[in-house]
Amino acid sequence: MPPTLVILAAGLGSRFGGLKQMEPLGPQGQTILDYSIYDAHRAGFGKIVFIIRRDFADAFRAHISRNPLIQSGLKVDFVFQELGELPGGFTPPAGREKPWGTAHAVWCARRVVDGPFAVVNADDFYGADAFRQLAGFLTPVSAGAQAYALVGYQLGQTLSEHGTVARGVCQADHRGYLISIEEQTALAPDPAGGAKGKMPDGTTRLFPADTIVSMNCWALTPAIFPQLDTQLTSFLQARGQELKSECYLPGVVGRLLQQGQARVRVLTTNARWCGITYQADKPVVQATLQALHEAGEYPAGLLQ
Repeated sequence: MPPTLVILAAGLGSRFGGLKQMEPLGPQGQTILDYSIYDAHRAGFGKIVFIIRRDFADAFRAHISRNPLIQSGLKVDFVFQELGELPGGFTPPAGREKPWGTAHAVWCARRVVDGPFAVVNADDFYGADAFRQLAGFLTPVSAGAQAYALVGYQLGQTLSEHGTVARGVCQADHRGYLISIEEQTALAPDPAGGAKGKMPDGTTRLFPADTIVSMNCWALTPAIFPQLDTQLTSFLQARGQELKSECYLPGVVGRLLQQGQARVRVLTTNARWCGITYQADKPVVQATLQALHEAGEYPAGLLQ
């Protein structure tokens, strides 16, 4: 069975100031979603699952329906990331508007994903090789295996000149398996190269430019869903009454590693990543996509 691609598209885009998921960025107005769908399809993925919010569902469905691959029959499904859909009978606190984070978003897909699957962000351009790596890892994996992977990128190639970004800093062993992943939520370019981030105790830590980081580009199996259920329950017990707390997928995977409940391969890729965190990031992304079209990587007619 071909693997499924789960695209996380329920974010608020607060720093960007709008719905990054549907922002036209390609030469003919393509969104990053269009490129992810195209790259996934040619890598061998057989179904796309979009995690979205109800408040923009109609506009999102209308946009996706215009994609030529979906018009030609590529299987799709839509899942809502609802604030009130929580494990263990928990309820959100009054006044909560912010989604519960990427771990919760993936957990919401548990009823429509029954085989090996990949997870990506809707507003990150990962490049064709990343999807080939994901598909190559997932194709021989059984649905019940606790064998996961992530596609790692060099930190220096994933920063924004216009503000801080969040990244999962990875440490791998000599065989290429993940030892730990540490979520850093305020990384900024350092003039000497690499990045600097503020630690919980207020100190500053420097990260080399070649530090491998997770960009939320994962290969998983349905074995992750009960694990997510347990991890989300623990998170809600500790922080469920906060208005803006989030449960991040890298943090969940890191805890599973510590508990010996998962094995995660770090896949290397020559793909070029780019993304939009801030409005000022748009020109760089647009220039990158334009260059890829001119190089023949993306035939415009297949994405219009």
